[in-house]
Amino acid sequence: MEEFKVQVANEGHKHLAEVICKEMEESAKARGTGIAKRNPDYIRQKMEEGKAIIATTKSGEFAGFCYLETWGHGKYVSNSGLIVSPNFRKSGLATKIKIKAFNYTRKKYPDAKLFGLTTSAAVMKINSELGYRPVHFTELTDDEQFWKGCSSCINYEILQSKERKLCLCTGMLYDPVEIKEKKWDFIKKSKIWERLQRIKDVVLLKPLKKIEGLLRF
Repeated sequence: MEEFKVQVANEGHKHLAEVICKEMEESAKARGTGIAKRNPDYIRQKMEEGKAIIATTKSGEFAGFCYLETWGHGKYVSNSGLIVSPNFRKSGLATKIKIKAFNYTRKKYPDAKLFGLTTSAAVMKINSELGYRPVHFTELTDDEQFWKGCSSCINYEILQSKERKLCLCTGMLYDPVEIKEKKWDFIKKSKIWERLQRIKDVVLLKPLKKIEGLLRF
């Protein structure tokens, strides 16, 4: 089995920025879903700021990536753009990258709420296991710059038509206050995951207007 090095990206990884952007685009096409596009300069900036996680093989080949963004003056943080090279999928690498990003973010921004938008059932499962819960978009950041980033997604018109309340993506949130005060019952995680799967099927297969009620927990 291939061994990977999963670490905080630095300037020494900047030469992989174009490969990462291409992989993000190809991954979105393969899933038939939208994704906010990022250019190589943006990815390089994340690496320079110490706000990216990268996975490579022993030989230095690109294997996976995700990055951090802060919103609302640091009140919210997102782990975005999670991808794994096709050569290394189904190896558990996505989980390793996600856990590394989660732990790094919690250490770097201990009081911030972590959130994400995803169409990936695999990412939803990982998030659920880390303590995220599915939420209505109104519980996410209201930072205009975040929502502006969705404008390059193929589903942006749907988001706009629903007044930013829902889209094909599922919103998920990790609130450190909830965790500390034990307001979120993790014993029910298996049932939560089953419900997430049902919601995902509805989102992808039926008109959006029929799923708005399901997204309100």
